Amino acid sequence: MLNRLLIIGVLWCFGGKAAFPQPPAFPKNKRVLVYVRNGPGYVHENIPFAVACLQQLGREHGFAVDATAEPGVMTEASLKQYNVVVFASTNNDAFDTDAQRLAFRRYIEAGGGFVGVHSAVGTERRWQWFKELLGGTFAWHPRFQRYTIRRIDAGHPSVAAMPQVWQKEDECYFLKELSPGPTVLMAHDLTTLDTTEAARIRSFGLGYTRLYPAVWLHDYDGGTTWCTALGHDKKDYTDPIFIRHLLGGLRYVALKASPRPDFRRAYALRFDEPLRRP
Repeated sequence: MLNRLLIIGVLWCFGGKAAFPQPPAFPKNKRVLVYVRNGPGYVHENIPFAVACLQQLGREHGFAVDATAEPGVMTEASLKQYNVVVFASTNNDAFDTDAQRLAFRRYIEAGGGFVGVHSAVGTERRWQWFKELLGGTFAWHPRFQRYTIRRIDAGHPSVAAMPQVWQKEDECYFLKELSPGPTVLMAHDLTTLDTTEAARIRSFGLGYTRLYPAVWLHDYDGGTTWCTALGHDKKDYTDPIFIRHLLGGLRYVALKASPRPDFRRAYALRFDEPLRRP
């Protein structure tokens, strides 16, 4: 089923290309795993389009891309092949076993790179370590609508090529169980959202009155994390600006993560054991 959807996604995503500034070169000899597992609950229709988009970026920029929804890939032997693991609109429980959770955690501890796209922030909502890796977990979003995203760290290489003010249709995700540590790079402009849901926006905004995190990075437990809450619509994966956005995050993580995960650095023996803080 996934393979059939991927073919559709390729045809949708790359029937044509708008021009945009040439990005910096992607680091050589990198391998990326795109993981699209969903537990029970809502499954985004954007997933095959996201996979096709990332595979095309790999072909264009010289990095290898594997894609799967099978949690059996979550072993140390498999994960050590990858410089970056992308969770592309995963949701709810993304693993079948605690052994798989442990392997993924140890991959991060080994210096692995992680990119979370859209509902990745709604993944593994009962696993404290994973929620801290992300910086929080999904709480609610207003209806899909056109609003403004603002770049707030113009100097960071992962967003340097993005518009200062970006108007697009998307879902403004709000998180709960927020953790200290992430650095915010781009933000939802809450003042540009439809006012019909103003009371809930104030409630879920938890004191944020104008700008709310939309894109952030997080060095956590030995690994490098970059997350974007954007990317709900399958059309995003044909949009040159959004494609540039994904490429910027991937490139940053691929450069910063370990050239090869070193599992000798990993310490966890259980997926849920307490984090060792410096």
